[in-house]
Order: sequence, then C-alpha cells, then structure tokens
Amino acid sequence: METIKIKEEFLNQASMLARGAEVLPGGIEELALKLQKSKEENKPLRIKLGMDPSRPDLHLGHTVVMRKIKQFQDLGHQIILIVGGGTAMIGDPSGKSDTRPSLTKEQVAENAQTYFEQISKVVDVEKAEIRNNSDWLFDLNFVDMLKLASKVTVAQIMTRDDFAKRYAENRPISVHEFFYPLMQAYDSVVVDADIELGGTDQRFNNLLGREIQSSYGKKYPQMVMLLPLLEGTDGIVKMSKSFPEHCISLTDSPKDMYGKLMSISDGLIVKYFALLTDISNEELKDIEEQLKTVNPRDLKMKLAYTITQMYCGEEAAKEAETNFIKVVQNKEVPDDIPEVEISSDITLLDFISNFDSALSRGEIKRLASSGALKVNSEKQNNPAFLLTKEMAPVIVQYGKRKYIKGV
Repeated sequence: METIKIKEEFLNQASMLARGAEVLPGGIEELALKLQKSKEENKPLRIKLGMDPSRPDLHLGHTVVMRKIKQFQDLGHQIILIVGGGTAMIGDPSGKSDTRPSLTKEQVAENAQTYFEQISKVVDVEKAEIRNNSDWLFDLNFVDMLKLASKVTVAQIMTRDDFAKRYAENRPISVHEFFYPLMQAYDSVVVDADIELGGTDQRFNNLLGREIQSSYGKKYPQMVMLLPLLEGTDGIVKMSKSFPEHCISLTDSPKDMYGKLMSISDGLIVKYFALLTDISNEELKDIEEQLKTVNPRDLKMKLAYTITQMYCGEEAAKEAETNFIKVVQNKEVPDDIPEVEISSDITLLDFISNFDSALSRGEIKRLASSGALKVNSEKQNNPAFLLTKEMAPVIVQYGKRKYIKGV
C-alpha cells in the first residue's frame, strides 16, 4: 500500500488545530492527512458542533470548543452548528448522576433564540450551516429507531462511566437516556460530518458517531477532537450555570466578567490563557515563568482585560478595569449604583431578591453566612435584618462587586 507523504503545510495546520485537544483516532498526522486531502480535492471539511439549548446562556466554558471550530472556519472549512432541538428534549446524560429533566419544545425554542447572538461573538454565524436535529429526529418512525438501536449493544452503552457508576450505585437509568448518544451519533450521519468537536465528557458520544457513520456506509467516518472542560472560578467544578457564583456567562456585564476573571484561583491562570485567548505558545511559556516571580494579580488583570475586550469591546474593558481598581482594590463605593426606593420596611433578603431575580434566596442566605453581605460597609450575617425608610439612603453590598442603594 502506497504511503502518502504529508506536506509540512498541513502538519503545521494540524498542530495548530490540535493545540489543547485530543485528536482521535490517529492524532495530528491523520488530521493533517485529512486536511491535505480536503485541499487536493477542493472539498472543505464538514466540521460538526452540537449544542443542546438546555439553558438560555452560554459561558466561557462553551467558548473553548467554539474557538476551536472558528479556527477550522478561518481555514475555509464548513462548520455545522447543530441546535439540539430533538436531543435537548431528552437531555445529555454525560457526567450526570441522575436522569435529567426533559424539556418541552417551547422551552427548547425559547432557549435557542439567544444562542446564535452569543455564538456570533466567536464564529461567523452567517457562514455557518445551521441545522436543528429536530428536523430529522422527529421524522424517524418506530422502525427507523429500531434500526438505529440495532447498531449498538447494551454492553457498549454500559461502558460509559456515568451509566456504569449509576448502575453500580443502584441509581435509576431511564431507557430513553440510552437513545441520547444514538441520536447525537445519527446527527453525524445526516450532516455527513468529517470531524466532530466536543468536550472530553463527549468522548463516548462522539466516538459512537464514527461507528454509526460506518454502519450507514460512510467510507471515511468522522475524526473526533476533544477539548478540555474549563473549571469555574473556584478551580474545582467545571464551569456551569448550575453554579452561577463560579460561572462567567457571555451575557455578563463587562464589570462582572472582569471581576469574575479576577477571582479565579492562581492555578487557573495558565489554563485560562491557553484555552480562552489567542496567546502564542511562546507567550504562554513566558507567563508560566512570570508566575514564579510576579504577583499573580498582575497576570490576572492582563487576562481579565484581554477576555473582557474580546466579548465586550475595548472601551467596556477599560471601564471594567477602572471600576475594579476603584471598588475592589481601593475598596471605594462605585459611582453608578442602581437606586431602589424603600417604601416600607423590608428584610435584607427580600430587598436583594426583589432587585436581583437571577440570584436565588438560598444563594443570598449563603452570602450572608459567608460574610459577603454588607450594609453601609458593615458585615451583616442576618438575611432577615430589617431595612427601614428611616435608614435611607443606605448602601447594600452583596458579593464582591454588586451594590444597591436604598433611597
């Protein structure tokens, strides 16, 4: 069998694309070969990324894989963004210890509305092929589903860590959850994907896509690129909207985005630079060296400014930095505090909850118990503390950077 010589141009491209990723199977060389063949045949690769609109907001963790697919787009390949209108109604069981609640069509549609506005901050959505897997999954009849299910064994499904763990712990596994990876794999058949991107928690689902494509007759099934999962600002749990205090959303205000980035643990500085910015390998090594001698705060400020500027613009990033220095470093009260009238006596808990509906009452209580609530700069551990009309004007601080002025 003739050995194909891979040109250096495509080895360099593959090396750039593979930075921070696990490439399966065959690694960089097989990816380079795929890139070279695409160029020779003048046929752009079809790069698949699926996203279930289970929540309305995207966060920086999502941008790790989005930035990677943008690199393929910049090289002239066709990216395919799949909105999981069908799969989201089941809910991806990957990494979950319990059955996820199913979403209705209406919930899926509502969440999906905001997705592309946020995604457009990273990729050129107008040049992307946008598909909704409900368009084909809802058309499968019972015989089609049986045919699809016949392509995989129960033993294969049970090799998934999450299913195996739940089974060992006698936690329920609903039969419909077995269909999630099959449905995601079938998406690859329908869109004829050459490469599928996903987080490391998508290993089973994405590799199953290769098998299902082969069983449906694709000669060269998709390669898989797995990107690291980004930890939240605490450096422990992966970034998720389930933990809003450690999650940096693309819809966050510039001040919140900058401030949250400044709160990351020192151990995350290099990883955040590597996965969330366009920094070169040489600059990354320089930052690793600087961490041995400089104050980590200085590098965090560079990181926070860089990322805030990427998603909010230069002017907003400058304002956010100025605000952080004033409020957090110099412990001054910001100038632009929103004002809320205290028309009658109200508890601190109700006052904050009424103003900030995104924050649960439980989270406000946790802020109180951790000493993160202040009234006129004095810590207040009692969420039932009463704010009266006579106290106005009063400054309420909750968390490190959020203020309300009661008037």
